[in-house]
Amino acid sequence: MEKRFNLRYTELLAYKKAFELAVDIFEVSKSFPKEERYSLTDQIRRASRSVCANIAEGYRKRRYPKHFISKLSDSDAENAEVQVWTQFAYRFGYIPVGQHDTWLENSVEVGSLLGYMMDNPDKFK
Repeated sequence: MEKRFNLRYTELLAYKKAFELAVDIFEVSKSFPKEERYSLTDQIRRASRSVCANIAEGYRKRRYPKHFISKLSDSDAENAEVQVWTQFAYRFGYIPVGQHDTWLENSVEVGSLLGYMMDNPDKFK
C-alpha cells in the first residue's frame, strides 16, 4: 500500500522498525487481562503507535530542522514510554521474559535510530 501512495517516511529504517514493534505490541496485548483494557493495554498501544506517527510528522517537516528534531524528540519520548509499559507488562506477568527482551531491544534500536536522525537532520532533507 505504501508504494502505491508514495509515503516516503515508510522507507525510513526507524519508521519500519517502530511500525513492526507497534504491530507486535498490538497483537500480543490482545491477550492482556480485560481489567487492563483502559490502562496498560491502551497506553502501550497508543505510545507505540505515536512513535510511528511522530516520525511521519517529523519527516513532513524535514525542511525545517528545528521542527524535524522536535517531532523526532516527541517520537523518542513516546518510545521511552513504550519501554516503561513493557517493563510493567513483564512485571505483572502478561509477557514472558523473551517478549520483554525483544520489545526492549527493538525499542532501544529505534531510539538509537531516532538519535542519529536528530543529530543529522540535514541528511534527511
